[in-house]
Amino acid sequence: MRRPTEESETRQSAGAVRKACKGAEPETRRMVLPSLKLPELIREIRGAKTQAQEREIIQKECAHIRAAFREGDAPQRHRQLAKLLYVHMLGYPAHFGQMECLKLIASPRFTDKRVGYLGAMLLLDERQDAHLLITNSIKNDLSQGTQPVQGLALCTLSTMGSAEICRDLANEVERMLLRPSPYIRKKAVLAAVHMIRKVPELSDIFLPPCTQLLHERHHGILMGTITLITELCERSPAALTHFRRVVPQLVQILRTLVMSGYSAEHSVSGISDPFLQVKILRLLRILGQNHEESSEAMNDVLAQVATNTDTSRNAGNAVLYETVLTIVDIRSASGLRVLAVNILGRFLLNSDKNIRYVALTSLLRLVQSDHSAVQRHRPTVVECLREPDASLSRFAPTKRWHIDTIMQVLTTAGAHVRDDAVANLTQLIGGAEELHAYSVCRLYNALAADISQQPLVQVAAWCIGEYGDLLLSESCEETEPLQVQEEEVLTLLEKILQSHLSLPATRGYTLTALMKLSTRFLGDNNRIRQIVSIYGSCLDIELQQRAVEYNALFRKYDHMRPAILEKMPLVEHGGPQEDEAGEGKEEPWNPNRESQSPTKPPTANILDLLDLLDGASGDAQPPPVLDLMPGGSLLHLLDLPSTTPSVAPIPALKVFDREGLQINLSFVRPPEIPALLLITATAINTSKSDVTHFVCQAAVPKSFQLQLQIPSGDTVPAQGGPPITQVLRVLNPNKAPLRLRLRLTYNHFGQSVQEIFEVKDFPPDTWQ
Repeated sequence: MRRPTEESETRQSAGAVRKACKGAEPETRRMVLPSLKLPELIREIRGAKTQAQEREIIQKECAHIRAAFREGDAPQRHRQLAKLLYVHMLGYPAHFGQMECLKLIASPRFTDKRVGYLGAMLLLDERQDAHLLITNSIKNDLSQGTQPVQGLALCTLSTMGSAEICRDLANEVERMLLRPSPYIRKKAVLAAVHMIRKVPELSDIFLPPCTQLLHERHHGILMGTITLITELCERSPAALTHFRRVVPQLVQILRTLVMSGYSAEHSVSGISDPFLQVKILRLLRILGQNHEESSEAMNDVLAQVATNTDTSRNAGNAVLYETVLTIVDIRSASGLRVLAVNILGRFLLNSDKNIRYVALTSLLRLVQSDHSAVQRHRPTVVECLREPDASLSRFAPTKRWHIDTIMQVLTTAGAHVRDDAVANLTQLIGGAEELHAYSVCRLYNALAADISQQPLVQVAAWCIGEYGDLLLSESCEETEPLQVQEEEVLTLLEKILQSHLSLPATRGYTLTALMKLSTRFLGDNNRIRQIVSIYGSCLDIELQQRAVEYNALFRKYDHMRPAILEKMPLVEHGGPQEDEAGEGKEEPWNPNRESQSPTKPPTANILDLLDLLDGASGDAQPPPVLDLMPGGSLLHLLDLPSTTPSVAPIPALKVFDREGLQINLSFVRPPEIPALLLITATAINTSKSDVTHFVCQAAVPKSFQLQLQIPSGDTVPAQGGPPITQVLRVLNPNKAPLRLRLRLTYNHFGQSVQEIFEVKDFPPDTWQ
């Protein structure tokens, strides 16, 4: 038997141990709590009834994942990263797993590489230096790995490869394009497309393999090859010239699709591979533009597509629409262009409003070139004006309706709207002074409700920066007055800056808005200064530059800050808002405006190009409004004259000659309008290289008015090919000596050229 003293000592020791362990019990339990598996984590997150409960689950699991990464549990690392990727896809921060991706990619096990490459595609991007560490691993896997590993490496490269990585791995991808395995060739083609988009100067590497890949019968490889050739032709004049030789081969592929079908498994609603047909038609459109021989080679197959495609299915309508666009853009036969207009006429009669909208948009491009063919469909076009669908009628009853409609689109569509939607809405709001308070209140409410829709956030940030003082003045009469304090506005903008959903462009808008508010708000600017100073060391160069400049405004040029941060003036540019510009306002130089509103007189779109040519014209009387149509009628969309009136010729004038590019001006003065001078600028290229991206812009003194017509093209073919022409309509009511300033921009022999010069010595018959 144990002595009583020993038993009591034993009980006391055990009690002390229990007491000591009791305080550490919660921590011990937390450490031994098992980590969830991915299916279990998904079930728990989906079972969370509140957002707070979801955050708690994710925070606990992220703590387990961090601990597992620190302990270096290699066999379980890919499972932990898989859970972290799921957390990342839910929108929670997962940047601490970036280095684990690199470790898994370097692992010899396929299960590790698979999750590692997936993590690299999701967590790494070119804004972070860590992405460069993956270069050697991708290179080794491309040269030594199995087919599945090579496919993973190529997918990752085509998803997040930066310009530096693309330059380093271009030769490896080029070798992969000719591998025996169709699976690898398809992945390599997609990687090459990404490389060309990132580094256009790599185009020479991929020219020879593309010609060989056009003989492929594999659907995925052929689709990728057509996409790659399209990217090459859009970015390299040399590639465009090179691939014009394969037009007959592309025509044969398209003819096979239309007449005999390519493969049954790729048919959609009875249309043989419409996706491939659309890709080929887009490429033919690029190759045939401003090139007579290529256009002639594809005329027959375009006619076959237009007449043999079934229009009862949406897939067939998509193919026909691309066919029409190709016919319009190339130098097609006149009969083929009439056929294209008739196809659009059938689209106008379709019950689907989307198809009718597409037809109206396309017909607008054909009004100038094929006026008589479009004229036959005039009653149908006029009927569309009575449509209740706003996208078809194109009629905005009020500016407020216009603003509300676009804001609704941005709120609903989010990141799926076009890139110019932000600029268009800011332009519209800026031009509606009476709606500034209404717009900023609407946008502030929308921003407070949701900051995930990036285009909407950008517009709201711009509007708050410009008109933020109206938020506090309760001057919006048409909505419920807002009770907003300065601190609330700053808190909301700071939330946008800190959100992981915000794009760099959105943060740029927001940072500028904060600086604007430093002059709009009456409170202390210390908070704004602190927020701006944080981004002085931001990794994003654009944000860093803005923050540094704004900090300099606060420190060195604070006395100039209110003047520098004044409200932005309205930027005039061609677009749907032009008809809302006030009468009598001076318009800045905008020679790219190509067409005028169908509901305005012709002079509403004549450019008053001020301050580009100095002189004593500032005191001259403004020229009278000129009615260019007989009988004083307004210019109608479908009543444009198809021919220029014949008048006595005036001697032509050569104004430019450089490296084979010549610009000649010819003149005509219509007898019925003596004050009007029609100048035809003709560009001829006698050199051995095409002149591409050719743009001619012009300016006149204030006493003149100038209207630029649409040019016949933007490429001047080499060795005396067909020239391009552009008509300039100059109104000279005072019969003053004409002066004209021209600006030419174009690409020639692989170099970008800009020339600005003045023409003075016009023949007297042009102005007397």
